Amino acid sequence: MSPSPGTLWIVATPVGNLDDLSPRAERALASADVIAAEDTRTSRKLLPPRDKAPRWVAFHEHNESQAVKSLTSCLIAGDTVALVSDAGTPLISDPGYRLVSRAHELDIPVSTVPGPCAAIAALSVSGLPTDRFRFEGFLPARQAARRRRMEDLNTETATLVFYVPARDLPNVLGDASAVLGCERTATVARELTKQFETVRRGRLDELAEWVSGDSDQRRGEAVLVVEGAADRRAASGIDASRLARELVRELPPARAARVLARTTDLDRRAAFELVESLKGTPCT
Repeated sequence: MSPSPGTLWIVATPVGNLDDLSPRAERALASADVIAAEDTRTSRKLLPPRDKAPRWVAFHEHNESQAVKSLTSCLIAGDTVALVSDAGTPLISDPGYRLVSRAHELDIPVSTVPGPCAAIAALSVSGLPTDRFRFEGFLPARQAARRRRMEDLNTETATLVFYVPARDLPNVLGDASAVLGCERTATVARELTKQFETVRRGRLDELAEWVSGDSDQRRGEAVLVVEGAADRRAASGIDASRLARELVRELPPARAARVLARTTDLDRRAAFELVESLKGTPCT
């Protein structure tokens, strides 16, 4: 008979302070047959003493396809596999979803040991709305692409969360100030849970000036949390859907979308999608 498949455990690890490793995460690492880690040298520091050493597998964006095959084979053979990242919750701006997806396809049990996540930790101390937020991960390294991404987010009303290497904070904050608006409130959460943790809130232009003038704030890793755009559609009192329905009755789709975008502050793409969704619907 074929052995029952092992379980794939997604294990959250500390983002800095090693005391944040939960007892359950420690037990999962102590019992895993195989531990997959982005940097095995970093993750070995988390492993409690054990009689039999686990098999370590490097798992990163450069070898993900091959590693998925290898780890899947281990799971099918009955091994317990723990997936960890260098810091925080695996798969959050790290590879891993292909492994989890493949496990589900093969009916391999997948379970989680939840814990630290830099994005959630930063959001919790930001002092910005937390009922709706949009996690964007790392922004493009090149300024032109970075600004285009920010332009796409300019009308997003949810709180925005970005991962930023601290050395890039002056450029990222400068671009955010220019594209999203210098008056927006934001919070920089740098080196969370570590000795030199810094959490500072202010306007985007103020934060840009602050990090440019303090070289210590350009060390390590940071999370940037930015307030969302004001919901100007709600403030105007215009029902975008109702207006779109009327415009579709009177105008060609492209023109209807342009008028809708100008009138409601929907971006052009959202306005066009709304118009397209209403084409051919009965008039009421």
